Amino acid sequence: MPTSGDGADTSTGGRCTCSSTDENQIDNCQHCRRSTLPSSSSSCSLLSLESYPAQDYDKLWRTYSASIKGFTIGAGLKGGLAIFALLSRLRRRKSSKKAQMVSSSEGVVFALKETLRYGLFLGTFAGTFVSVDEIVSAWGGHRRTAKWRSLLAGAIAGPSMLLIGNTQHTSLAIYILLCATVLASRCGIKSKLFGHICKPLTWAHGDIFLMCLSSSQILSAYILKQDSLHPSYKSFLNKHGGKAQVILQGVRDLACGNSLVNLDAIENHYKSSGVDIKLDPQMKVPCSIIHENQGCGEHFISFLIQAYKRALPVYLPVYLVPALIVHRQGLLKRPNTIFAKGLLGTTRSSLFLSLQCVVSFLGYGHVFSSGLFKRCNIPMVALGTFPTGLALAIEKKSRRIEISLYCLARAIENFFTCMADVGYLPRSEKLKRADVVIFSTATAIIMHCYAMERDVFKSKYLNVLDWVFGVPLPP
Repeated sequence: MPTSGDGADTSTGGRCTCSSTDENQIDNCQHCRRSTLPSSSSSCSLLSLESYPAQDYDKLWRTYSASIKGFTIGAGLKGGLAIFALLSRLRRRKSSKKAQMVSSSEGVVFALKETLRYGLFLGTFAGTFVSVDEIVSAWGGHRRTAKWRSLLAGAIAGPSMLLIGNTQHTSLAIYILLCATVLASRCGIKSKLFGHICKPLTWAHGDIFLMCLSSSQILSAYILKQDSLHPSYKSFLNKHGGKAQVILQGVRDLACGNSLVNLDAIENHYKSSGVDIKLDPQMKVPCSIIHENQGCGEHFISFLIQAYKRALPVYLPVYLVPALIVHRQGLLKRPNTIFAKGLLGTTRSSLFLSLQCVVSFLGYGHVFSSGLFKRCNIPMVALGTFPTGLALAIEKKSRRIEISLYCLARAIENFFTCMADVGYLPRSEKLKRADVVIFSTATAIIMHCYAMERDVFKSKYLNVLDWVFGVPLPP
């Protein structure tokens, strides 16, 4: 019966004819070695090199390749966002040409620095993880260290976050920790011991509820206490919020019960855009401050169009860059299908962001303030911004949890910042880089789940992680 050179019987669909029970002879049979490849849901670590033929792997090349691929993803994502932000800023600039040239050059330098930093961050993380994983595997043996190798490698690779810059990135670290918590909860749901405890986490609409809570905290802080927000996120909200600071100051004074001293500034702001308005100093609700002489419905439509134009450039790189990585193999075979899905995702996500901005102003400006309670105060601002999270229902289910966790991380960071500002929480001066500690803990959990419980990941993330870390697919 004809057989292949490695002991596999080609006439029987590749089944091995090796009948030896000697472990040394089995190890010499390439087919027997490959038949032991773990499945995607196996409890045996897929990152182990011992499961693959030695000639199929070069450890140094794997580390180098992971570093380059990690750098490509980090630089591609951050660079794409920086380019779109720079182009959008240049288009809106109305100052002199000389000032434009100086500002443009500074913006380009800043964008290049951010792109390089995030590329080095992810590249170093990927390379460090692979290196530590291989060193520990060679030192301790696969069977004894399979459960803890990925935890250790993920924790050691975590400090690569220092390459982003000297400033803390607490919200990013909290977001990664929340993602790790989700993965851990999925593992808990599968567990017989913790399954009943993690059962409430399977609520179908829990992501929307988390988004509503996050929106209430973030948007309330944006209106009432902007200094408590991270500068980059504050800039993001100022851009997509679409309202001038004098308008927000007027709403803030009304909600906090202060005298309306900046009504003249608000009127002048509207006059500069061709709208003549006279504001009532005795007003109880901020509708006239928010949308001048327009009705709530008319303002909803006009503001939605403006917000959508601002949101569209944000999501183009978010969908374009991952499409080039996740669907790299099928891009040449079915480019129209892939780009059509990316365009649909961009359209839907842009609508989500713009609708969330519109509903936030409609909520605290009309629905709760004037429609129900006829007043505007701090509780009404928090209550009026809660429904803005419902806009998340526009997104497809697979993206809802990602967005809700990202906003929840921002909300948690802002909540504790506000508590510390009013004196309810002490400020820790000893732990200056708590974000690195949080990130290292989170990456240890995530990489452990990736190595040991791969089925808790979505397939698109597994595709990217396997590509970065060089894990070969089972034959």
